[in-house]
Amino acid sequence: AGLVAVDALRIAAWRPRWANEVDDRALPHELDWLRTAVHLEKGCYRGQETVAKVHNLGHPPRRIVALQLDGSDSVLPSRGDEVLLGESAVGVITSAARHFEEGPIALAVVRRGTAVDAEFIVRTEEGEIVAAQEVIVPPEAGATANIPRLPRLGRRSG
Repeated sequence: AGLVAVDALRIAAWRPRWANEVDDRALPHELDWLRTAVHLEKGCYRGQETVAKVHNLGHPPRRIVALQLDGSDSVLPSRGDEVLLGESAVGVITSAARHFEEGPIALAVVRRGTAVDAEFIVRTEEGEIVAAQEVIVPPEAGATANIPRLPRLGRRSG
């Protein structure tokens, strides 16, 4: 498979990519790395204090979501395109692709408090795209969220 197909599979499997989803403010909690990439019981490592503080005392300020994009046009958003709720910008697109089964899909980072049943508008240079979200990181993520662990290389169920 080509890189475009591999990227579409990565997005469909909800796997953040360092080059796309990470910015200078990113926390592992926001990008769903607590399931696969962060060990909360291990000893010291760079950034461990921040990870422990957010896990035990608070919630991450943003969360990653999967978006099912309206596929009626041939427009795909680009990295950095705004995600709107009504007229307010609540996040940005980090990755987008056409999946062979799911059609146009994307990953976006949005504000933590954004409702889990909200439908978004993605503003692109070529127009607006309607998007429905799938929750990856719940708004209440933190120590009390009790997030189930996923198999390391498995695909989500459902």
